[in-house]
Formats: sequence, C-alpha cells, structure tokens
Amino acid sequence: MEAIQVKVAEAMAEGDDVPRRARSRMPVGAAVRHLCRDDRFAALIRRVGPPLLQIQRQRSPYEALMRAIAHQQLHGRAAEAILARFSALFPGDAFPDPSAVLATADTALRACGFSGGKIAALRDICAKALDGTVPTRRESHRLTDEALIERLTGIRGVGRWTVEMLLIFTLGRPDVLPVDDFGVREGYRVLNSLDTQPKPKTLAEIGLAWSPYRSTATWYLYRAAEEARKQGPVSRA
Repeated sequence: MEAIQVKVAEAMAEGDDVPRRARSRMPVGAAVRHLCRDDRFAALIRRVGPPLLQIQRQRSPYEALMRAIAHQQLHGRAAEAILARFSALFPGDAFPDPSAVLATADTALRACGFSGGKIAALRDICAKALDGTVPTRRESHRLTDEALIERLTGIRGVGRWTVEMLLIFTLGRPDVLPVDDFGVREGYRVLNSLDTQPKPKTLAEIGLAWSPYRSTATWYLYRAAEEARKQGPVSRA
C-alpha cells in the first residue's frame, strides 16, 4: 500500500513529462529555514538537498482527479498504459474533455483497462466538472484548502488524500499535511527513530510546528521513508 500511495503522489506530481519550469515556486528558502529549526529535519535536508516539489501548473483539477482515479490501486507503469489507451480514444485533445468522456461507451473505457468502479468514478468526475463542482484552476484560487476538500470528497472515488495530493502537486498549496498517508507517517517514524508510526491525529498536532510550510515537510517525510526503503530493514539485535 505504501509503495502504491507514493506512486500515485508521484504521478500527480510528475505526469508524463514535467518541465523544469513547472517545479514549485513555493518559498523554498523560508520553508527550509523553518524546518531546520528541528535538528532531525536539518540533517535530512543536508542529505537530500533542496525540495523539488514538482507542481503541475498547467494541469486542471479535473485532469488531476481523472489521473488519480486511473492510478488508484495500480503501479505507475500499468496506470500510465491505461491512460495512454484512454487518451488515444480522443485524438487531438491534450486531455479528453468531460463531455466527450461522458459520451464514450463503457465498453470502450473497459477496453482501456478501467474497472467498472473506476468508470463510474470517472463519469462522476466528468459530470461534476460540467456542473461546476470541480473548479477550474482560476476558480480554485478563491477556495480554501478545507473548502476544496469538502467539495471534492463528495465525488465518487475521491477521498481526502486524493484531494490533498491535488492541493500540493497541482495547485501548489504550501501548507498541506496528509496525515492519513502511510508514507508521511512512516517518514516521521524513521526521522525520529520511533518503533511505531504516529496516529494521524497525533501527527496533525505535531505538524502544527511546521506550518505554514507543511507541504514541504510532507515532501521531506516522503524522502525519509524512501531512504529507509532503500537501506532495507535494520536489525534490532
């Protein structure tokens, strides 16, 4: 589950091809200085280097949600293959328009590799994009993080974590901490040499100290978990 969650996050951050200019314009220096008040974060930051939050500034919330559904419960390559077949149904479009997707038969979507549940979720996202529930990028600027979470989690297949990934990696919101994310909690456990992960509520309280740069903290906690995976299990003998 952890690996798939991280892959979904990476997919929302990277997509098919992320130009360097699309990377974060968050106040990196201020965020790093703030996090370095914690010696353990400071050591991690020295090892990893500056944060490379890759923000998809050309991607709409609608597209981000559609891609997130494709990646749910799948590894990255499988999801991208499905998305490639999906996009091929709509030649000439940068990304399929919601009205075009709604006009497409279920059999064609199943042939791309989507399950029945995912097709229902994709259709609901399309319908909600057309009725204005899914905002455009411009409209989203007028909504708070919590307002977007409340609004979008009413869509089939879209949970809080999916919206939090959209907030960080599509809209570039600087102060989001996805406390239900296994990788984030594992990163905190590794960073602090704990035996067990903190509970989401506990991590939310701890994370208040990282505000207003919790998105950057999230990126570094992913890196801490990633370092631990590469190193393998540590013997406690």
